[in-house]
Amino acid sequence: MNLILLHPSDLDHQGHACITDARRLAHLRDIHRAALGDRLTVGVQGGLMGKAQLVELTTELAVFALDPLADVPPPALPVHLVLALPRPRMLARTLEHVTALGVKEITLLHTKRVEKSYWQSPELLPEKIHQHLVLGLEQSRDTQLPSVTLTKGFRPFLEEQLPALLRGRRGLVAHPGMPMACPRGISDNTLLLVGPEGGFIPWEVEKLLDAGCEGMHLGPRILRVETAVTALLSRLF
Repeated sequence: MNLILLHPSDLDHQGHACITDARRLAHLRDIHRAALGDRLTVGVQGGLMGKAQLVELTTELAVFALDPLADVPPPALPVHLVLALPRPRMLARTLEHVTALGVKEITLLHTKRVEKSYWQSPELLPEKIHQHLVLGLEQSRDTQLPSVTLTKGFRPFLEEQLPALLRGRRGLVAHPGMPMACPRGISDNTLLLVGPEGGFIPWEVEKLLDAGCEGMHLGPRILRVETAVTALLSRLF
C-alpha cells in the first residue's frame, strides 16, 4: 500500500480521516509499522492526494490529520481495454496490474474460448472487482477508479458496442500470427482487444478486422494473459 486510499465517507469536517476496516488497519500495523506522528501519503477516492499525520492508532481504528490535499493523481493511459474474461485467479491479478498501469476503462468480454463457468466466479461480484481495483490504485498512488463493464455475448458486442468504442479510437487486436508487430510509444486514443488463453478463434479475428481494427503481435512467444496485457500496455504507451 504505497497510498492510503480514503473513501469520502472516511472524512470529517475538521480535516481528519478515520479508517476502521481490518485490511487497511492490518497494513498500517504490519507493513508500514506505523507509529503515532508518522506522516504518510494519502488520497481521496476520486480526488486529490497529499500527506497526513497519524494521530491515533488502535486495533479498531486509525485517525489521520490531513494536510491540504493538492497533488493530482498520475495521468490515465489513453486506452479502453477489452479483455476476454480470463480464469478467476488470473482475472484478479490482471485487474490489479492494469489499474496500477493507469487503465481507466475495462470491458470483460465473452469469446468462444472463454469457459462459461468463469462468469459464475465470485471474482465478478462488484465488491470483489472493487477490491482489486483499489489494490491497484494503492500500489500506483492513484485515486481514480476504473470503470468495468461485463459483456457476455461476442456478437452483441460486435454489433452494438464496438462501433461506438472505435469512434475516435484506434482499434488494435493482439493475436499471434498477425503481420504487424505491436507499435511502440503511441499517443493515440486506443481500443486494445486481448483474447483468452488460446486466443480469439479465426472468425472472431476476421470480424474484428472487418470492423476496422488492426491486428498485431508481440513476437513468437505465447504469453499468459496477465503477462501479455502488461507487456502490451508497457510497449504501446
